[in-house]
Amino acid sequence: MLEINLLPVREVRKRAEARQSLLRLVLVLSLTLCGIAAVHLRLREQMDRTAGRIQQMQKDIAQFKPQLDQVEAFKKTKSELEKKIDVIDGLDRARRGPVRVMAELADRIPQRVWITSLDTNGGTIKLQGEGLDNELVALFLRDLGASKYFDDVDLEGTKLNTDAGGLKLVRFEMKAALVGPTLAQPVGAAAKAKAKGKAKGRGKAAAAADPPAGSQG
Repeated sequence: MLEINLLPVREVRKRAEARQSLLRLVLVLSLTLCGIAAVHLRLREQMDRTAGRIQQMQKDIAQFKPQLDQVEAFKKTKSELEKKIDVIDGLDRARRGPVRVMAELADRIPQRVWITSLDTNGGTIKLQGEGLDNELVALFLRDLGASKYFDDVDLEGTKLNTDAGGLKLVRFEMKAALVGPTLAQPVGAAAKAKAKGKAKGRGKAAAAADPPAGSQG
């Protein structure tokens, strides 16, 4: 009987399969290394471009630094000027506020009504005065409430009083809130003259007017 030894054939086949596996492994490793190298090159290019942009930005900043320093100096100067202007405006409002309040009162107060005392505390003003009758006091209260520079005008009380000449007068007390002491128009000579005329009118009215009948607070 003829016998064939197949061991050499099997060994050759195993060696061929081993070589193929090794080739596959080498191919996979090669492809992996190529991929890693490609990614590395791409990242390297991106890093180089980013570094180039950073260097260009640094050059631009260095180039425009004098202009930036001038802008910062301008901003600082502007801020200082605005603060000085605010201080000047505040001083101007503080200086003109009482004068304008008096001018507004002079425009609103009717004839034969006089203010004897005026006191301001913060945004509140308190008035004490005298009038020939209650109707004039009510008229003053209404006109003062119609002013855009006074708010919450309130009559705190009235009292009938007789002065040294025997003239019966209605004494009153009022309270109001000051709303923005800056007026639309400056105080003019006409308003000042009107205020002086009203102040002088009290003496004339005391000498010529008869005491009102039934005027009681």
